[in-house]
Amino acid sequence: MAPNDAATTAPSEPESVGGRMSSEDTVATRPLLSAPSPSPSAASAAPVRDSIEELDRRYAPYARRDAYGPMGRGPVGAVEAFRLAFAAVVLIPLRVVAGMLVLVVYYLVCRVCTLRVEEEREGGEGDGYARLEGWRREGVVRCGRALARAMLFVFGFYWIPEHDCRFADAEDGHADQSKEMERPGAIVSNHVSYVDILYHMSASFPSFVAKRSVARSPLVGLISKCLGCIFVQRESKTSDFKGVSGAVTERIQRAHQQKNAPMMLLFPEGTTTNGDYLLPFKTGAFIAKAPVQPVILRYPYRRFNPAWESMSGVSITDNYFF
Repeated sequence: MAPNDAATTAPSEPESVGGRMSSEDTVATRPLLSAPSPSPSAASAAPVRDSIEELDRRYAPYARRDAYGPMGRGPVGAVEAFRLAFAAVVLIPLRVVAGMLVLVVYYLVCRVCTLRVEEEREGGEGDGYARLEGWRREGVVRCGRALARAMLFVFGFYWIPEHDCRFADAEDGHADQSKEMERPGAIVSNHVSYVDILYHMSASFPSFVAKRSVARSPLVGLISKCLGCIFVQRESKTSDFKGVSGAVTERIQRAHQQKNAPMMLLFPEGTTTNGDYLLPFKTGAFIAKAPVQPVILRYPYRRFNPAWESMSGVSITDNYFF
């Protein structure tokens, strides 16, 4: 037998005399103490835990590493449990009421600014109210940015530091290069959380690509039309996709050429991550061949990570899909 075969050879059975095994042989080969068998719950918990840890290693951009663990199943102490209970009973209702109040106020602003204005429905996607002008556009944009910042404050984002990373080479005579650059037609940003939309509204008030059902939603439907969102039917993969691609390209070129046209905001990663990684970009934001403005969002946290990662906590037994 080769040396490598020794590890795979099964242990031999006890030999018997004359084809039969005596009771003495049976007693001699039986262990004095049998090892306790693991309980079914412990045996099943170990593979599940191992599978989650393995997924976190393989799919690091989607792993949740805050104090509560994947799917919020991490151990929680008594103090943290009290904090969660207090937040559920007091803070969450207050923030929901305040957030709804801000939403209703902005809906009324949009309703006033779109009075006697016919909604544009060019093509399959339409422009909504993206071409508003004068005081109507000023009201929608200024109030939208202010109220989006108020909504962020309600959600606990009291101070948002911003860092301008544009380069200026004074020695080569390009100190004013950033001022002379062409107007970008789109904003490309990493996608971390649902809060991304509110921040971009407060910072630059761009247009988005949204599901077509959003246009029919109460309150949010009119607001999305005032933002100039391009509405798509996600279930459709054929001709509707070509129409959306053309609409996005046309919108980017328009924003690049016209100062008052809203820029498009695109998330070229195509999904959300935990904020620690950047996935490869899809090419849709660059088909128009117009300058783009890159933006990177980070959410520093101590206990709870607001990231809406797409695959956190997915295991064989859970089968949760986002």
